[in-house]
Amino acid sequence: MEKVQVYSLFSEFDINLFKAGKHYRLYEKLGSHVLEVDGVKGVYFAVWAPSAKAVSVISDFNYWVEGQHPLNVRWDGSGIWEGFIPGVKVGDTYKYKIHSNHHDAKTEKADPFARLCEHPPHTASVVWEDDYKWKDTDWMGYRKDKNGLDKPYSVYEVHLGSWKRKIEEDRSLTYQELAIELVAYVKELNFTHVEFMPVMEYPYDPSWGYQLTGYFAPTSRFGNPDDLKCLIDQLHQNDIGVILDWVPSHFPEDAHGLGNFDGTHLYEHPDRRRGYHPDWKSLIFNYGRNEVRAFLISNAIFWLDQFHADGLRVDAVASMLYLDYSREDGEWEPNQFGGRENLEVISFLKDLNQEVYSSYPDVQTIAEESTSFPGVTRAVENDGLGFGMKWMMGWMHDTLEYFKKESVYRKHHQNDITLSMTYAFSERFMLPLSHDEVVYGKQSILGRMPGDEWQRFANLRLLYSYMFTHPGSNLVFMGGEFGQSSEWDFQGSLDWDLLQYDVHKGIKNTMTALNTLYKEEPALHEKQFSSQGFEWVDYGDAENSVLVFLRHGHDIKNQLLVVCNMTPVVRENYRIGVSKPGTYKAVFNSDSRAFNGSGVSEDLKVKSQEIESHDRDASIVLNLPPLGVLVLKKA
Repeated sequence: MEKVQVYSLFSEFDINLFKAGKHYRLYEKLGSHVLEVDGVKGVYFAVWAPSAKAVSVISDFNYWVEGQHPLNVRWDGSGIWEGFIPGVKVGDTYKYKIHSNHHDAKTEKADPFARLCEHPPHTASVVWEDDYKWKDTDWMGYRKDKNGLDKPYSVYEVHLGSWKRKIEEDRSLTYQELAIELVAYVKELNFTHVEFMPVMEYPYDPSWGYQLTGYFAPTSRFGNPDDLKCLIDQLHQNDIGVILDWVPSHFPEDAHGLGNFDGTHLYEHPDRRRGYHPDWKSLIFNYGRNEVRAFLISNAIFWLDQFHADGLRVDAVASMLYLDYSREDGEWEPNQFGGRENLEVISFLKDLNQEVYSSYPDVQTIAEESTSFPGVTRAVENDGLGFGMKWMMGWMHDTLEYFKKESVYRKHHQNDITLSMTYAFSERFMLPLSHDEVVYGKQSILGRMPGDEWQRFANLRLLYSYMFTHPGSNLVFMGGEFGQSSEWDFQGSLDWDLLQYDVHKGIKNTMTALNTLYKEEPALHEKQFSSQGFEWVDYGDAENSVLVFLRHGHDIKNQLLVVCNMTPVVRENYRIGVSKPGTYKAVFNSDSRAFNGSGVSEDLKVKSQEIESHDRDASIVLNLPPLGVLVLKKA
């Protein structure tokens, strides 16, 4: 192998942006890049290691010996080491051997900007050259119409390793196999989006992907980067958007990772009170360091740019926002104003969302944020954080607590199920039933439902129907859509054999029908984040555990009347006030026989009477199905 040649992809402008924390395309410069220099093919390497006194590329081609291929440090004080090595090719594995000025320490690190990593437990980076030809031009042209806040947004959350396994080979499906099987399944159920739990490289399977070491590399467990692009491309060609789980909140201490990168706290905050996460035993980024901010925002842009992602769900935002998160008194230090908010994180998140939406106005960022921090989805120019949506964790908690109660006790908890409507429009909320709700002894969603078998499945249909008619967008974790019986096992597979039973097929049919209803009825999505899209008719009938409300779209003709009966008792001759006299037809009934229900009020059509009810001049009389939701529309 020839010696390192002096070469650079950086201009002076690039370096100035990098130092200022404003270079948001660093993946085009740092890392390994296959090039041809003076007619010779090879690879340009560049790595940020400001405390190093020497940096070498070590690899199979130099028997992993330090000093055989030393990189050159730039003269401009950027801390970037770089060089071109002729003859290096795609597929070659490598690391950086870093000799630090700090205590003369030596580290052996994977490339933070590597596009591919070895299959764990191996930890080297792999030279990769993008070669994928996208076929999703149509989707990219019109995805603004599919991804807007006034459009249906129904998300199927997937852990790629455990969605479905090849039992005979004891392995997960590959990206290429998922491009066939997962795409067809999601399309059949009529979800608008999928959300992948982290696909970036991670060393430890039980972390589910939330402890990243390869921020720019799709995990090699399921194939190479082009294979993941093929999966995303196939979803797009079938009109399904893709949200990627993104983890800027923390990273593991693995020796080959970002921690102690050049012998110093380069990526992590040097103060252990701000640089170490006690819950996850992991390191926390130094959000006040310009180059680290540029690294993270470049990473977000990378997945939108190179992998055509349609959104990023940002993990653990609450843990980032608060200096005292999971810390006792004395374990944290207030900010300069004496508060508990991490001001550097607030600034970082604003910069992140501004850059994402200015570069890709047709995507969404979604915050997993579990507190009442103000303005998470408010625009940055109005002093908000600038996210598109936020997970509605309070709704999730209160709703699951309510639904696990035997129906006879629900009349005492009417306020619990109606509470969400007191704050539903304080943010743009997504209603999540995520992976976190089906692990660590919590049981599956079906496992929480009370009663005999019929009631348990009716309760689950009721829960999903209430969820899809409640204001906001929706997210369901895989397995929930057909009533998975057992808790999620990241090492296993969903229990697909359950679909041979009518009760589970009924749940799947319900989910498909709800997705279709959500897509086809403008009243369920056009004003889903606005108080103008919702109106109570009656929330006070605790004795019967009945809720009645209206959903509004832009056109009054599309108004929907939603009636929820939270008990297994058929409420006969139940009178409900309506503003517009005429004939009302059920466009959805969760008790339909098609869903393995009992068929009460199947194919319902009812004419209003000039009898006042609920402060309205006319009313209709219904038989409310047991543990059921009726959605009616004026004919």
